[in-house]
Amino acid sequence: MRPYPRNSPRAAARIVALTLLADGQLKPVELSSLEALLGHQRLGLRRYELHAVLNDFCNDLLDEARAKHDDDCHITPALIELLLADIDAPALQRQVLALCAGVARADGTLDDGERIVLDAAIEQWRMAPPSFETPLPPASAVRPQA
Repeated sequence: MRPYPRNSPRAAARIVALTLLADGQLKPVELSSLEALLGHQRLGLRRYELHAVLNDFCNDLLDEARAKHDDDCHITPALIELLLADIDAPALQRQVLALCAGVARADGTLDDGERIVLDAAIEQWRMAPPSFETPLPPASAVRPQA
């Protein structure tokens, strides 16, 4: 897994990418939701940079699977914990959790993989669960470090 600086926009975006892929597929409705939520702006990235993080994350998962001579990519609890550890700024944690909840609920269901990621973030970051009826905080509420 490629390293990103702690609390960086890319580290934050990778957690959103993790949520997008947690159910084993990348659903167009979830990508559309991320776009509608202005996820790239909220994370301090340009649109193409957010897409590059998603692409890089997919490639990293594939590289790890190949290195283990496995045909499937696995998102393990240890990987989730490792990626969540890259974000320790409370305002950024709230922003990331809100975006993850937003994309997870985009298709009207919360799949097991998505729930695992959200629950892990809530536990590791010691946060209250997001309300699925509450709108996201404004994009100006947090500015990730470059």
